[in-house]
Amino acid sequence: AAWRLRLSGLCFLLQILNILLFAVFVRYSPESSPGQCPPQWNCSRRNQDSSFQQPGFQDVHIQVLLSFGLLVAFLSRYGPGSAAISILIIAFTIQWAVLIQGFFYFFLNGKIYVGAQSMVSADFCTAAVLISTGAVLGRVNPVQMLLLSLLEVTLCTLNEYILLSLMGVSDSGRSLTVHTFGAYFGLMVSRVLYQPHKDKRKREERQDTRRQTDVFAVAGTIYLWIFWPSFTSATTVHDNAKDWAVLNTYCSLAASTVATFILSPVVYEESTPRMVQIQDAALAGMAVMGMAGEMLVTPFGALITGFLVGLISPLGFRFFTPVLHSRLKIQDTCGVHNIHGLPGILGALLGTLLALMATADTYGDRLELVFPLVAMGSRTVTDQALIQLSALPLTLLLAALGGCLTGAVLKTKVLRCSPDVQYMENTVFWEVKLGNCWYG
Repeated sequence: AAWRLRLSGLCFLLQILNILLFAVFVRYSPESSPGQCPPQWNCSRRNQDSSFQQPGFQDVHIQVLLSFGLLVAFLSRYGPGSAAISILIIAFTIQWAVLIQGFFYFFLNGKIYVGAQSMVSADFCTAAVLISTGAVLGRVNPVQMLLLSLLEVTLCTLNEYILLSLMGVSDSGRSLTVHTFGAYFGLMVSRVLYQPHKDKRKREERQDTRRQTDVFAVAGTIYLWIFWPSFTSATTVHDNAKDWAVLNTYCSLAASTVATFILSPVVYEESTPRMVQIQDAALAGMAVMGMAGEMLVTPFGALITGFLVGLISPLGFRFFTPVLHSRLKIQDTCGVHNIHGLPGILGALLGTLLALMATADTYGDRLELVFPLVAMGSRTVTDQALIQLSALPLTLLLAALGGCLTGAVLKTKVLRCSPDVQYMENTVFWEVKLGNCWYG
């Protein structure tokens, strides 16, 4: 009962904090009123703030709420609880991200001006948090999960601001700032919270939940196919730049799915892949297109990229995830390293290569949309490629340091409950079979 009251009290305090901060700082964006956009605002660049009815905002919001929530709903003994806790994390994180990102991006004359684009940015930050939670499921309680969200939003926004605003990195689909950062942040938290005794605890025999697993995985996969191309292209500067992002994402998605049917029967000795495996391959194929999506990948290049990452994902689950656990003491519950971390890194490397090949002849008017500093002549393609490449170790460093710091906070005695108490009070929500996540 005490832990339930702690969750209730923390939710109350955090919501009151958000209400007070919104009352003091948050106002409607002036771009929502025609003719009232002040000269300090670059309204042409943020033309997506003009309406919440644009499909981009709706698709991103649905993607975060449904697809990411269903990604953890397939876990044994976790289905109903995952939906509840995922919605709690989303509801809090969106509010907190609007505030934190507002101070970085939408702050003017002492106020934060919110519109559709600020909500899209908050949804992206929420996606990174949900990715991180996939690495620590089964070893944290809801109170710790809320505090993880509180800290990660701040660090994720800092990383995004450094990369996109200060360094001028092109990462519209967020290979680095969402997938890579979220994955390795969560993995480092998992490493700090490593508790070997939980693996040794004798588990009860549980009923087979494969039918429920397949239902959740089918729903999650369908939502990924429908909405992720819009998720990848939601932050492109201009509508004309979205075409490539959508087409490249669909090509990568299709090829990665086919690759799963090629490799899974060989690796797992099954006639056809399970829906969970197809779902993970779809995620990997889309994560790899985050940075390169709006660049000149070409359709066949997107197919090749998706096919390769579709092979890497099941191999990672089969061979690399056990090494993470046994050697590095990282319990990656849902395999975020294979479906977000590795594809995010590969996407960053692909984006670096494509930046090196960007010219006015090949991109035409799109060069100004994708690489504005190169188009203006203030940066060479070599400089841009080096900056794209340097963004990768910087993101990994910030994610690792932030994850270690957050893990240390979550590990404090006041936030932990004894294994017996956690087992009795939170079994339905938090006790998971690690093997089900990597098809063991």
